Amino acid sequence: LSCVTFPLPILFPQQSGLYEYKIFGGLADCPPKLCADVYMDLDFRKEWDQYVKELCEKTYDGEKVIYWEVKYPFPLSNRDYVYVRERREMEVDGRRIWVVLAQSVSVPQCPEKPGVIRVKSYKQSVAIESDGKAGSKVYMYYFDNPGGMIPSWLVNWAAKSGVPAFLKDIQKACLNYSK
Repeated sequence: LSCVTFPLPILFPQQSGLYEYKIFGGLADCPPKLCADVYMDLDFRKEWDQYVKELCEKTYDGEKVIYWEVKYPFPLSNRDYVYVRERREMEVDGRRIWVVLAQSVSVPQCPEKPGVIRVKSYKQSVAIESDGKAGSKVYMYYFDNPGGMIPSWLVNWAAKSGVPAFLKDIQKACLNYSK
């Protein structure tokens, strides 16, 4: 397994005291289209992402919506997300870039579950392009408001370990992905 080159995520404190994450880096041996395919494949994600409790796509009023419950460490409550996402392949100055945008939505038909905190404010943008070799350059912007009191140790863990570990997991998933 080749190395994932990701510096620590840059944390930008919001006035709310929350953080947004901006991450730049590379995934060796993961071509951009494969990377985007793996990222979009919800069923496959259940196999490689240890934090997924539940993940599925549902259709409400003709719109595809994703429901995602994330395992949080004890004693914290799990969080869940209801969001829409879109994937596009773009051509910019002769470069092919795969873009995935995701944003939380409010869906009355998908009520909150007892004991799980609904993340009502979530936004993510991912752009993936070739690194000129067999891998990808990745840019990710991520923001959510996890609700409740999140201890600073968990924020620090996410920045120092969680995000880099997630990217290593994606890289491994790319290598194990077969259509």
